[in-house]
Amino acid sequence: MRWMATDRTAFSRRAFLAGLGGLAALGTTSLSTSAIAGALLDPAQLDAPLFASALRTPEGNFALAIFDDAGQTLAQVPLPGRGHGMAISPDRRRIMAFARRPGTFALLVDPYHRSEPLILTSMPGRHFYGHGCFSEDGRLVYAVENDYEAVRGVIGVYDVSGRDIRRIGELDTGGIGPHDLLLTDSGRTLVIANGGIQTHPSQPREKLNIETMSPSVVYMDLATGDLLANHALGQDLHKLSLRHMAMDASGQVWVGGQYEGDLAEVPPLVARMTRDSGPLLTEIPAPIAGGLQSYIGSVVANRSGDVVATSAPRGGQILFWSAADGAFLGAQQVIDGCGLAPIDESAFLISDGTGGLRFLEEPANYPDVLARPAGVSWDNHMFAL
Repeated sequence: MRWMATDRTAFSRRAFLAGLGGLAALGTTSLSTSAIAGALLDPAQLDAPLFASALRTPEGNFALAIFDDAGQTLAQVPLPGRGHGMAISPDRRRIMAFARRPGTFALLVDPYHRSEPLILTSMPGRHFYGHGCFSEDGRLVYAVENDYEAVRGVIGVYDVSGRDIRRIGELDTGGIGPHDLLLTDSGRTLVIANGGIQTHPSQPREKLNIETMSPSVVYMDLATGDLLANHALGQDLHKLSLRHMAMDASGQVWVGGQYEGDLAEVPPLVARMTRDSGPLLTEIPAPIAGGLQSYIGSVVANRSGDVVATSAPRGGQILFWSAADGAFLGAQQVIDGCGLAPIDESAFLISDGTGGLRFLEEPANYPDVLARPAGVSWDNHMFAL
């Protein structure tokens, strides 16, 4: 190599929602990093699948929360700062939570064993972009990083198989501003969304190259570091930063973007592609597209892989697509809704910035509120454990 949970819920979810009553109002279990060893989770004893997301607590602190599909938080692990995305190990038992750009920490947590979380700090001259993924065998974590002085994107490669975390190398992403990544081809290929936006921690949230940005989605051979494919949009869409991705049942990669051009324009925001075929842009109906503020927050496929959901938190909409042909299936309004995760073969869980957790059985149904703990603000992304 060239380095430069199973859903066991058998009952009717609609009946379950009707019987929730005061259950969603129950308090949460808050765990300090030193106390997590005394509060283990045992998935064999639970009746529902688990999920994880970063959040801001009512006290204004940041944490990683683990919760079930009834909306009950089972555990919280404090984070040094605001979190963003996560890598979930292949056995679904370890979580690496990443700081929001331009943060420099990542936290590796095993909530099923008596062990302290491990805190990783990015190497000098780098910061994390908020996302990562495990290797197929669970030994390594690949993290998207900014080499901000060299103005290039890299994938930091970390060995997480031992008692500590070791950085063992890096791979060049072939672009700048890498944001999200997926593993495919039985773990041999990495798909990376290069957002194309140049940033520097001395100007934390400023975008330094809007007029020259060049986003892309690349397929990388992990054995060699070679780029197998490099998919870019046309020049007329070079300001559409490609950011979050999901894979459907056929292996198509779906990517959502955020537009850095004139907000009076209404560009396409969602595309699908494979290694051998370039981006196919979807069409958002005009009455909906005009209100999305040109921003897609999360992209997730349901468990069967036949429906893809994309959140537009600034526009307060969740959009749904047919994986088979890219057809628009409809939208549901969720104010500040961004986090998405599959619950079962067809349903989604949706989180929002006001603390709401919703269950949506299918695109045509309005999402049912499961819980809304006071003072909580969910961050952008949610992950099924």
